[in-house]
Amino acid sequence: MVGETFFGDFDLASAAIWSFWIFFALLVYYLQTENMREGYPQIDETGHGKPREGLFSLPKDKTFKLPHGRGEVSVPSGQRSDREKLALERSSEGAGSPYVPTGDPMVDGVGPASWANRRDVPELDGHGHVKIRPMSTLPEFHVSAGRDPRGKAVVTGDGEVIGRIIDMWIDVPESMVRYLVVDLNPEGSGETRLIPINMCRIKSDRVTVRSLYAAQFAGVPNIKAKDKITLLEEEKIMAWYGGGTLYADPKRLEAQL
Repeated sequence: MVGETFFGDFDLASAAIWSFWIFFALLVYYLQTENMREGYPQIDETGHGKPREGLFSLPKDKTFKLPHGRGEVSVPSGQRSDREKLALERSSEGAGSPYVPTGDPMVDGVGPASWANRRDVPELDGHGHVKIRPMSTLPEFHVSAGRDPRGKAVVTGDGEVIGRIIDMWIDVPESMVRYLVVDLNPEGSGETRLIPINMCRIKSDRVTVRSLYAAQFAGVPNIKAKDKITLLEEEKIMAWYGGGTLYADPKRLEAQL
């Protein structure tokens, strides 16, 4: 009718604020359940009992189609079974007690030397090409700034010389050095290992690796192929160097001032 508004006495401001709060609550619920696609379902410290979900229930499985023909992956199904029966034991029965290694932590991959069970395939760029490759196979790459480490001796945390740098591995799309290749016996054995670039220091006359001692270099995880490295191999190599920061010498386990 003429003279009457469409909403009449309806409180439009109240409807707007209530719509916002409902939308916000649904958004929180959605974000929290999506966040539970990794690391869930949770279990108690002893590994027994019913998995705990908390206030929000687990989302239904979502299947992702991976690019470049690498199949599919579904989450959150089966996330807690990739690395079971780790070589660790609780230091006491109290809740929240730390776990201590029961064997060689660097070999067992626990503590600072722990690694995630990533896929055993190389990382690819957006075009499906292997990202990290040896510089010796990339004629278009050269050192344009900084020190070239090739030919320099590698000195470990205990002051020993264990070999020389013979190559670098490049993240091609990023144009960055990711690893150095050390020949553990330059006299001719051909036994090599990779050194993550962030775990060494390139000096004028040598390359230093503080985290490892000479005795640990033979145990650095090797790679299957000569011209590519998988995500799992990267994970284990980084874990070995990271673990050496604490475990290479028993003295490093003591309190530091």
